[in-house]
Amino acid sequence: MISNFHDRRGFLQKSVLAALSVWAGTDIAFADKIPQHYVPLAFDYDPLKDKVAGMKVLGDKPWNVESPIHFLDDAVTPVEKMFIRNNGLIPSEPINPATWTLTINGESVKAPKTYSLADLKKRFTPHTYQLVLECGGNGRSGFEPQTTGNPWDQGAVSCAEWTGVRLKDILADVGLKDDAVYIGYYGKDPHLSQDPTKVAISRGVPIKKALENETLIAWAVNGKDIPLAHGYPLRLVIGGWPASVSGKWLHTIAIRNKEHDGAKMEGHSYRLPIRPVQPGEKLAETPENFRIIESMPVKSLITYPQTGAMFDVTKSLALRGHAWAGDRSVAEVHTSIDYGATWQKANVATPKNRLAWQHWNANINFPKPGYYEVWVRATDSSGASQPMVIPQWNPGGYLNNACHRIAIKAT
Repeated sequence: MISNFHDRRGFLQKSVLAALSVWAGTDIAFADKIPQHYVPLAFDYDPLKDKVAGMKVLGDKPWNVESPIHFLDDAVTPVEKMFIRNNGLIPSEPINPATWTLTINGESVKAPKTYSLADLKKRFTPHTYQLVLECGGNGRSGFEPQTTGNPWDQGAVSCAEWTGVRLKDILADVGLKDDAVYIGYYGKDPHLSQDPTKVAISRGVPIKKALENETLIAWAVNGKDIPLAHGYPLRLVIGGWPASVSGKWLHTIAIRNKEHDGAKMEGHSYRLPIRPVQPGEKLAETPENFRIIESMPVKSLITYPQTGAMFDVTKSLALRGHAWAGDRSVAEVHTSIDYGATWQKANVATPKNRLAWQHWNANINFPKPGYYEVWVRATDSSGASQPMVIPQWNPGGYLNNACHRIAIKAT
């Protein structure tokens, strides 16, 4: 029986390799290193997908727009290449920045206080930080079975330069009580139902995260006003955690004496099971079964070249990309051209500031012409590395940080 199984597996393996060779029009390099049950990237590749000029629109109610990965090659993400993740509708009412206000209230402020946008710019020192914002569901399309939510590939991430005032400076001006443990934001985005009594999203973070230097109340991105789709005229920006904690169209921040209980803080929204679960398993959406996602896991991308590239095998191939690790920094990045059998260390730059992504580059030589897959794997400052396969399934399809890979051909 075992012999028959191995014969059958060998037949399937040979069939796959033969088909892949026909597709690639060349030999399959390191074919003996392909892991069992691994589906080569070429079979998932749509040659037209990445040749469409523009972003990938996943939905327009609400707007959810993804960047093709090669669009993210810039050191600082341009606004036009930033992903959009909305939970409600973009405000349709005319926005007048001259009358826009930010109110700080809640159980744990000494007294509520309201600031105009002009007050924020005049009374507090402005700061600019380059910050990684990544959707908690980035990579969701890799989970099997599929979960609810947008089927993001790996392009729901950006690292732009945000300018504003530190939230800690505003809270110092307001005055906090000793029992402050959490913040919660409120924005002007209408609920999808357009019911004015419903809130589209109202998330938050523990007070310790809120008081970090890099937590901003921002009015500009890359030196210009924040575009409407990204939260004009005022946005909370918190790097390193799911981008859902960075509230758009910001008008109120509540300082709470308990974990914030706003919309999208309940059920399994932006939460992981406390214990491993079987793929597709149903769990009661209770606090004892789920924990809130906080710092994002270590991750990396190859932003150049893109899948489908052809190159001269007699020359080194220059690779580059970015790596990031939530609240931590990236310690090392490695690449592989033989399906993870061996790894080559890449050069990693220091981040521009804490919570910014880090650029990496490597020059790779290939032993012979053929079809190759290039994999990248980052390791953070605590020693945690990206998994080579999709991580443990979860009902929300969150935190897929498996190694990114591209398919290329050496001639």
